[in-house]
Amino acid sequence: MDFTWVFRDTAPGSGIGTNFGSFPYRTQAAVNGNLTEMRFSPQNSRIGARFDAMVKGAKILGYWESDFLGGVGNPPVGNVAVNTNSYPLRLRLFWVDVKKDKWEVLGGQSWSLITPGRNGISPLPGDIFYSQVMDVNYIAGLPWSRLLEIRGIYHPSNKVTLGLALAEPNQYAGGYGGSTSIVAPAALGAVLGAQLDNTSAGYLSTPNVAPDIIAKIAFDPSSKAHIEFAGLDRTFRVVNPTTLQTFTKAGGGFSANFNVEVAKGLRLISNNYWSDGGGRYLFGQAPDVVLRADGSISPVHAGGINAGFEYTVNPKVQFWAYYGGIYIGRNVAIDTNGKPVGWGYSGSSNGMNRAIQEATFGLTHTAWKDPRYGALSFIYQYEYATRSPWAVALGQPSNAHDNTIYFDIRYTLPGAPPPAEK
Repeated sequence: MDFTWVFRDTAPGSGIGTNFGSFPYRTQAAVNGNLTEMRFSPQNSRIGARFDAMVKGAKILGYWESDFLGGVGNPPVGNVAVNTNSYPLRLRLFWVDVKKDKWEVLGGQSWSLITPGRNGISPLPGDIFYSQVMDVNYIAGLPWSRLLEIRGIYHPSNKVTLGLALAEPNQYAGGYGGSTSIVAPAALGAVLGAQLDNTSAGYLSTPNVAPDIIAKIAFDPSSKAHIEFAGLDRTFRVVNPTTLQTFTKAGGGFSANFNVEVAKGLRLISNNYWSDGGGRYLFGQAPDVVLRADGSISPVHAGGINAGFEYTVNPKVQFWAYYGGIYIGRNVAIDTNGKPVGWGYSGSSNGMNRAIQEATFGLTHTAWKDPRYGALSFIYQYEYATRSPWAVALGQPSNAHDNTIYFDIRYTLPGAPPPAEK
């Protein structure tokens, strides 16, 4: 159960999560850039359950986790009134995993295989790297998703794990998770929202042609080191509504992640992701593709990096600090009228970001922990974020920046999973 306090020196109206791609510029015309913002929220409180069973020599693990960050908007529009908060329950994780001998199969909504791990290739939240921050949108540049996925895992040894997943696809053109939308050629405007997702409608309607394919190999030579490499394959398809010509294009990405203990309690972390059409996995901060005048598809180059450390002073105190960065490549096409379209052209919106950066640090203090009564923790975080557009109008600022402070009081109910396998 979380009580979260957040303060920002701008007023993006994004709730307790930072919308890294759209916090306001500090101009005279931008009212929100000249206001501060303070919020209390219980939305990051979570409820869930874990189910373990043995069936004919196979280990069955079921997992469910929900929070109260659901709805369109954050806080959700239509669910918050003057005198009461009606935060809707949201499904975070809901999967089943079957493991027998060296093989393992998982199906359901889970942390995607593209999300960096901490231990092997495991779907359990404690084995996933999404940082220690209080920000519910984590860190800029972190590749991740929590979507429907079916995966097969092979354990050739206790130090090497191989995985292959088919993940829920979405042809993303910007316009929801922080990014502004691409500009389509005049004759192809109807493609946006119908064939390429650029809306905040809250449901998936794009006619995807194939699942995203993600492969990963993880090395755990000891408890002090985790190293992994992942590859992403995607397929995009659209139909030009004026000529009915179909266009198909492949995209993909690659990540290399390292999590190593270099001294007692001190772990260094480096997560590195680069893609050609994989912007959706950067929390929607970058579009996947742009459209040319004839309707053909051109993937957008986009990448992210996280680097930092986590230092466990003792079982009750942990310091952490991270840097996160996103780069979104320019991709410009010329429409039939001679005007530029796509992403990052001269005169384009200042919402078409070229780079997003974040520096953050904090402290987690567990005041007490008892198997009978649970645990009480205090979490502190400071976050500084900037974003720089491809095009800057005359007399306008070259970047937007935001300072954010989090304080969280967390009570964890008593309970523990079964002992780990030996």
